[in-house]
Amino acid sequence: MKAIASLALCCAMIAPAHAAAIAQLKAFVADTKTLSASFSQTVTSKNGQEKASGQMEIQRPGKLRWTYTQPYEQLIVGDGKTLWVYDKELAQITKRNQAGTLGSSPAALLAGSNAIERDYLLREVGRQGAVEWLAATPRKGDNTFDSIKMGFSSNQLVEMQLTDSFGNITRISFSSIKKNPPLAADHFSFTPPKGVDVVSE
Repeated sequence: MKAIASLALCCAMIAPAHAAAIAQLKAFVADTKTLSASFSQTVTSKNGQEKASGQMEIQRPGKLRWTYTQPYEQLIVGDGKTLWVYDKELAQITKRNQAGTLGSSPAALLAGSNAIERDYLLREVGRQGAVEWLAATPRKGDNTFDSIKMGFSSNQLVEMQLTDSFGNITRISFSSIKKNPPLAADHFSFTPPKGVDVVSE
């Protein structure tokens, strides 16, 4: 479940009062250079549910930091080349090639370049309350997630729903969203603590 949660560690018509989701996604990507938010995450599988929460930061293109604080401490840092996953409970660090790991995942979409429609087929799926939803289907069949839904309000991403090839569903809700805040450069670098095992993949 931790692996699912970590990976869960991830657009045309405009109505008079509300922009449709694809238009909001395009505006979000075009206007967002940095982003910070709190998140709550629920992963539902055949074995039940696992909930987690924490904070996320991105600096586009390519840099991200996801900090899980509940129910366990885990840090995911991408500096544009290397993705570090630090599981404090296990005292273990996994080092991966960032491009190969993220691919066209939702984290790559949020932190990546503006080439959304190159990697995804986008489709409007309607409005629920104040949130406009779209479905993003990866063009490549080797993607971690089979389907992705993204909910927008006022050109801000407020929720994501992801289904993987095993049928697990991950829901991530964002709050305390800050668009284009100043973020320290060292938030996107990582130095393994002394004495912690590093596994390269």
